[in-house]
Amino acid sequence: MEAAETGTRTAARQQERRVRAPATLEKQRDRRPAGRLTRRRIEEDQEEAVFREVVSFTPDPLPVRYYDKDTTRPISFYLSSLEELLAWTPDVEDGFNVALGPPECRQPPLSSQRPRTLMCHDMMGGYLDDKFIQGSATQTPYSFYHWQYIDIFVYFSHHTVTIPPVGWTNAAHRHGVCVLGTFITEWKDGERLCEAFLAGDERSYRAVADQLVLIAQFFRFDGWLINIENSLSLAAVGNMPHFLRYLTSQLHQQVPGGLVLWYDSVVSSGQLKWQDELNERNRVFFDSCDGFFTNYNWREEHLERMLGQAGQRLADVYVGVDVFARGNVVGGRFDTDKSLELIRKHGFSAALFAPGWVYECLEKGDFFQNQDKFWSLLERYLPTHSICSLPFVTSFCLGMGTRRICYGQEEAVGPWYHPSAQEIQPLFGEHRLEGDGQGWVKTHCCLEDAWNGGSSLLIRGLIPPEVGNVAVRLFSLQVPVPPKIFLSLVYKLEGTSAVGVALELTTGDASSCHVGGISALSAETSSRRSPRPLRVPPTKLAKWVGRCGQQLSGGWVQRCYEVNLQGCLLQDLFVNFSRPPGSQNEENFICRLGELQVVDARSLLTPHPQVQALTVSHVRWQPAASEPEGGPARLRLSCTLHWAYLLPHARCFRIHCCRGSEGGSPGNGPSEPGRPRLLGLAFVNRYRIVDLAVAAAEPGRDGRVEFLVEPVPKEGFPVPQAEWGRAVMLYSMSHT
Repeated sequence: MEAAETGTRTAARQQERRVRAPATLEKQRDRRPAGRLTRRRIEEDQEEAVFREVVSFTPDPLPVRYYDKDTTRPISFYLSSLEELLAWTPDVEDGFNVALGPPECRQPPLSSQRPRTLMCHDMMGGYLDDKFIQGSATQTPYSFYHWQYIDIFVYFSHHTVTIPPVGWTNAAHRHGVCVLGTFITEWKDGERLCEAFLAGDERSYRAVADQLVLIAQFFRFDGWLINIENSLSLAAVGNMPHFLRYLTSQLHQQVPGGLVLWYDSVVSSGQLKWQDELNERNRVFFDSCDGFFTNYNWREEHLERMLGQAGQRLADVYVGVDVFARGNVVGGRFDTDKSLELIRKHGFSAALFAPGWVYECLEKGDFFQNQDKFWSLLERYLPTHSICSLPFVTSFCLGMGTRRICYGQEEAVGPWYHPSAQEIQPLFGEHRLEGDGQGWVKTHCCLEDAWNGGSSLLIRGLIPPEVGNVAVRLFSLQVPVPPKIFLSLVYKLEGTSAVGVALELTTGDASSCHVGGISALSAETSSRRSPRPLRVPPTKLAKWVGRCGQQLSGGWVQRCYEVNLQGCLLQDLFVNFSRPPGSQNEENFICRLGELQVVDARSLLTPHPQVQALTVSHVRWQPAASEPEGGPARLRLSCTLHWAYLLPHARCFRIHCCRGSEGGSPGNGPSEPGRPRLLGLAFVNRYRIVDLAVAAAEPGRDGRVEFLVEPVPKEGFPVPQAEWGRAVMLYSMSHT
């Protein structure tokens, strides 16, 4: 790894710490911030919390570790010293930084013995715009979306304990990718830090290991890359294998699928001496954990020597590739495929270090083209992973955009970046049709329009005269499907495109697979199937899918399918483009995909939980920076919302507000609410509202603002407002 100066570190405290039980962690995650709950009223069919505030401009500082000091927006954080690591305990403020859940199921699993791909994200010191948990207004952020090619994502920085920003963890886990933080020591300060916890008895290094396990367990990421880039005393290096074994053992117990990897740096004598391979000088560390990440200056002879050292654990050796091509390396940059070719030739896993090179060093305006080019050059060495669970829903959103759109309706204009909001991404690529024709098809992400979120999937292609249709494989799956599935595709054709658009699927276990609701089998293979579109939604599902077969706002069209299956494995999803009836010319087409859903039909009949116990806390008032001439006085309101909900059922939460200057007391009934306005998205059961503009209350009257929390279930359908969480704040001006 690249070395950088770190702050002075000492280890004044070396008390033994034990990992808390999972139940305790769940309670810690769900702890509520203290709120001002004056009274609560029950309306006719729902509970509405009412909070009363007297406006005060008294500062109410929030801890700077957890909140941006200028805006009070929640931020992800790191720990800079051994003291900070040993002192950390779960706090209510940590709740913002907890991932929504563990990695989704995918095939092949990480534990399978086959070459894997690790991506180590090191960008400009880390904790850039990705640190803002609720997103930011960044115009040209870095975005990674080729998740189907990688197994492990490491967030790297030069801080002692790098806790991955939760946006990365949520995006990776949604794609079934494991996420690791980094524990790093460097230079003389690193020597002193290591001496403090490794040179003594086992209580010292166990205390550090216990804290690392607790942090991964609490924030719901999956383990650690251990990077010791300083010399160790004989006592310290002697205890390092014990530390690694204990850390690995404890992590496996507390974090299902957890990993501990060691970076090629220190050798068994304690010297800092990069080997660029696994050998007898560093083998003891490999034997003490889950895997070994080599340094980057290797040649093929290094790989050949490692075959004997790794034995049956070839896949646990991650051969490092510096994409920046610094030093005497093979490949790198747009020649990284040369590195991958040699690594795969010998059966090893690969560790791609800093593939953000395409963003840091090339033109920002060409980022998406360069990103797609970089990963397409590696594609043949990166096996595709398959989704293996339902529901499967995606709007193809990258977690960024130039505006926000919800079901075809524009909600806000302006740049935004929110990694947690990235949806499952498809297989990208450009493909030429077989034969002598000129047919081709290309898929890429596009920020110009969206159905839901900030982007969509744009598919361009040409159907040559001799071909009737082309099919694009969007997703690889390995899903044992329930008896009946519901599928939906939202799309629109651009310009003069007149091709037919249809969803296709492939199934496995053909000998025992029985399928209903299928109109035809493709001539290519008996397992490729074309479901019949529904003209109207199924009666029982009409509440959720009432738009089937309709032309929607913005030119979008929704096609719905209901398929009966028995003993089948759903393997692939395609979209098929066919030439218009009677056409014999080549057909150019541009199609934009806005959403794809594959859902167990039975799950749509199951009642969803409601948002409950919505509270308001950490209220901060500020005068508006300037008042419109002749207009009413205005205020800026910041506060924290917290609510109860069964998170395994949630895709996310949409936070809205309705503002009104003429309020009343709860007993007099609410003022007429305005139209809900989207404030943002939450991926945990809390949200920090920052600098919301509200009218100052008139003398003798209450101002009123209502907050609404809309749950978005994993199936992706809108939930009626009656099931949203609601809280009203009534506020009055101080008389002093």
